[in-house]
Amino acid sequence: MEDFRTLVDLASERLGGSVIAANDEFFAAKENLVRDASPVFREGEYTERGKWMDGWETRRRREPGHDWAVVRLGLPGHLEGVVVDTAHFKGNFPESCSIEACEALGHPDAAQLTGPGTSWTEVLPRTPLQGDCENAFAVRPVHRSTHLRLNIFPDGGVARLRTFGLVAPDWERLARAGGLVDLAAVENGGLVVAASDMFFGSRQNLILPGRGRDMSDGWETRRRRGPGNDWAIVRLGREGAIRSVEVDTLHYKGNAPGSCSIEAIRAEGERLEAPGGSAAWRELLPRSPLQPNTLHRFEEELADAGVATHVRLSIFPDGGVSRLRLFSRL
Repeated sequence: MEDFRTLVDLASERLGGSVIAANDEFFAAKENLVRDASPVFREGEYTERGKWMDGWETRRRREPGHDWAVVRLGLPGHLEGVVVDTAHFKGNFPESCSIEACEALGHPDAAQLTGPGTSWTEVLPRTPLQGDCENAFAVRPVHRSTHLRLNIFPDGGVARLRTFGLVAPDWERLARAGGLVDLAAVENGGLVVAASDMFFGSRQNLILPGRGRDMSDGWETRRRRGPGNDWAIVRLGREGAIRSVEVDTLHYKGNAPGSCSIEAIRAEGERLEAPGGSAAWRELLPRSPLQPNTLHRFEEELADAGVATHVRLSIFPDGGVSRLRLFSRL
């Protein structure tokens, strides 16, 4: 099975994740747990409380019990795996950890989530941790989750908590809003299931919210020296007939593709991780020129490709695309 780390980090700060409560954060703030940037170490830097650390770190426990932090997922979903990253915590990492999940409606505060009215389900039993490394664990299947509770035993420091899974949108709310919906968007359950290459940028960047921050915030392939072209396959959050498309090459000025095309297919249950094969792809957007650093909108150019579950973006011959938007009515 493919590494769960290719899925979406549901707790990412970029996607709205937040650490809303912790029983202790004496040495380092709880908010660091969901930072998108990789943890760093600053040699010789100290605060008035001790060594500066890029993570969440509690004081040394002198009484029974354990420490904990409650994370609100940026996007609710079905969790498949976690990474408890103890980078740079060598003599001060927890001995073990466990993780619980819950689905809480509305916008509960810390008191509600830590009170008796919230029912938590264990998704990772107490498990030993190693210091200064990414501790990766598959988790038990569980219902749709909105919050997680990380328990560490008995105390110590964790640099980052990455929570990978499949987004579970509120389709009833989206339907009530009416209009076109971006079925490729990560917040609507879209997932880039495969790409020919992602040497300079992750394929999942294609479907992140907002416009790209810089060239690192898109999907970019290496320079192609042989025949062929690069491609990425998006599994839509929900099947639909695509009526409007956006291909954004923002920040890609000397490395934008020369052109692109888009195809669609309805293929329930298929992984579709290869560009060829017997899959009956239907043309949605014929090969069309792309300009550098430009938001391209296509509507009248689109063919009727019918209802689709997956879409394949082909770029010619290579290069970088910041965002791909695929709009449909529910």
